Amino acid sequence: MNLSPAWIDALGEAGYDAVHWRVLGKASAPDGDIADYAREHGYVLVTADLDFGKLLAADRTRLPSVIQLRLGDLRPATLLETFRRTVARTEHELQTGAWVTIGAKRVRVTTLPIDHGEDVQ
Repeated sequence: MNLSPAWIDALGEAGYDAVHWRVLGKASAPDGDIADYAREHGYVLVTADLDFGKLLAADRTRLPSVIQLRLGDLRPATLLETFRRTVARTEHELQTGAWVTIGAKRVRVTTLPIDHGEDVQ
């Protein structure tokens, strides 16, 4: 699931350099193209999409890092403070390669590359 472009405004106001994929490429682009772009330009992917975990496991790459939002309410107003705290706590891991899942009850951090036996969803 794609995140709302409202996230770009919220992240920008919070001091993050953020861009929605629709500004950079086709909305129908394969996830691999999005991951390649993020890797090449030093971006962390922020997504609710479950497919990136499978892609990164298959590619066995350390980057791009991913922050996956696994909650029912994906509005920035609801999640931004949790997002900011999570990024602050996992900054080193995100720089070196990590899959960070923000769930309703916990935050989970998996170091990349993903082991084929690991579940990141």
